[in-house]
Amino acid sequence: MISTDFTKIKLKLRHVDEITSVFDPIRKKWLILTPEEHVRQYFIQYLTVQMLYPPSLLAVEKTIVVGNVKKRFDIVVYSRNHKPWMLVECKAPEVFVSENTLQQLLNYQRTVQCNYWLLTNGHQTYCADANDIQNIKWIDDLPAYDS
Repeated sequence: MISTDFTKIKLKLRHVDEITSVFDPIRKKWLILTPEEHVRQYFIQYLTVQMLYPPSLLAVEKTIVVGNVKKRFDIVVYSRNHKPWMLVECKAPEVFVSENTLQQLLNYQRTVQCNYWLLTNGHQTYCADANDIQNIKWIDDLPAYDS
């Protein structure tokens, strides 16, 4: 499991009619702050502010077709030559990162084809190096962005 520290991250929040919203700096819009969105926004900030992944090379909640079904991935980080590099699946904090979470990510992987896979609920974070699909390795730290 990878240790992630969100204590220095400050999300941009607003409260209107008892509804809390968060500003997504990638999609450039306000979103209702659901538990899963909370994790997604913390992780976006973690990747861009603490890990220095380029914000312009992140895609969030984009539609893809898996089989004949439209799905939406959480986050894809692209390499500098605009190839999918890391696929991130976010869950609400109370959802345990499990085999089911991995299977969901792998369904997206069939379409997106990334070198790294990341699963997180904000408390549990796992990352796999899938550069060699015959020898996938779970790693102890997030890869530095240098692609």
